[in-house]
Amino acid sequence: MRKPLLATLTAVTLGAAALAGTTGTAAAASGHAGGTTPAAAAAAAHPERTPVPVKAASFAGTVALSNCSGSLIRMPDSQATDPGLVLTNGHCLETGFPSAGQVITDQPSTRSFTLLNATAGTAGTLKANKVVYSTMTDTDVTLYQLTQTYAQIQQSTGIAALTLSAAHPVQGHAVDVVSGYWKKVYSCSVDGFAYRLKEDQWTWKDAVRYTPQCQVIGGTSGSPVIDTATGQVTAVNNTINESGESCTLDNPCEVNEQGTVTIRKGIGYAEETYGIPACFTTGNKLDLPAAGCTLPKPAAVSAH
Repeated sequence: MRKPLLATLTAVTLGAAALAGTTGTAAAASGHAGGTTPAAAAAAAHPERTPVPVKAASFAGTVALSNCSGSLIRMPDSQATDPGLVLTNGHCLETGFPSAGQVITDQPSTRSFTLLNATAGTAGTLKANKVVYSTMTDTDVTLYQLTQTYAQIQQSTGIAALTLSAAHPVQGHAVDVVSGYWKKVYSCSVDGFAYRLKEDQWTWKDAVRYTPQCQVIGGTSGSPVIDTATGQVTAVNNTINESGESCTLDNPCEVNEQGTVTIRKGIGYAEETYGIPACFTTGNKLDLPAAGCTLPKPAAVSAH
């Protein structure tokens, strides 16, 4: 779960950069879904892995962060006049990894994102004005609110937002993991689901397990996972078991309902996003107390 280029994080955070897109050059070197410079990370990536060829898929709507990947997304009922949203991983947050149990909402941000067109060229630059939501508890997501509406973005760049599916991912469906950071597409299928996925201090629920073809690396953290049958975002890429260790950084393990631990070396994972739309209301406003919203909540919200 690496996210390569945040050199300012602490040594502890740098270690955690192993998640699919962490923080520092060290993280990228170890091959997390995060990223150092592309050349350095590519050289450091597992040499025994056969490179996945780039396929002719559209990059339109994906974004590149300083250290991760992401996407310009809309909810199923978002309007053209709503402020745009960017989706990436919780561990790609510019202020560092949220701790287990921590939920961040309404945090000011001035982060910039490079918006890509269909052929991975630069379509424009997007700017955030706040972190709407970020956590690494139960899931691994950060949602940024942008300074422009979808209509303004499309008028200036020609790019429309990707739609976040409100349906659970389907086992056996073909998916594309589209990395704006690497300008690369990983294609595979949904192999199944992990009841619990544990990596170091973090635990994620009902995670998507890829078939072996999706050998994601550092810098791919936060990439949208697109169901090729619908063209909608069904999950967000976040980690891979790199060396066969159990439940350590960069080595997530699966835990079933009975507590049995399974280790799958070389297998990547993503966090489902179908539950996010229920937590947003008119105007793309976060509404965590809404009926049907199951995202983890800050202590103050949970108390109500």
